[in-house]
Amino acid sequence: MIELLDKKHKREDFDCGRELLTNYLKTQAGQDVKRKLSACFVLSENASSIKGYYTLSNSSIPLKSFPEPIQKKLPKSYHSIPVTLLGRLAIDKKYQRQGIGKILLIDALKRSYEISQEIGSFAVVVDPIDEEAENFYKKYDFIKLPDSGKMFIATKTLEELFR
Repeated sequence: MIELLDKKHKREDFDCGRELLTNYLKTQAGQDVKRKLSACFVLSENASSIKGYYTLSNSSIPLKSFPEPIQKKLPKSYHSIPVTLLGRLAIDKKYQRQGIGKILLIDALKRSYEISQEIGSFAVVVDPIDEEAENFYKKYDFIKLPDSGKMFIATKTLEELFR
């Protein structure tokens, strides 16, 4: 079951093999949720042990960061384009290579699409931590933003998937 992180989830046992992502869940995620800086969703086993997690928050990307063909379709009056940031996505080492990343990504994209029906969001943006993560997102049709390591998938694309 994928649900919002709360006190019942045992964070101390989580280890995804990447110190930055492991430590975030253990030490900062709860505070970020309380401060409304991000929402952290966890896939848990037996309601406490965490198999994986992802975070979502509002963000924006400068219009000039998008590929030229997309810039031409957007109003010039917007200097920044509203997006949803899929900030972190990590799977505990015990559960890697079992399709959980795909399950979490699809849940994050579906949730982002549903939210975009009520709050403007042109795309979901990710900032892959390394080449392996970048290749993961490429498999799901994320497009690289020129001049940055970020990638995005347009909400219009999500609409075709989830409508």
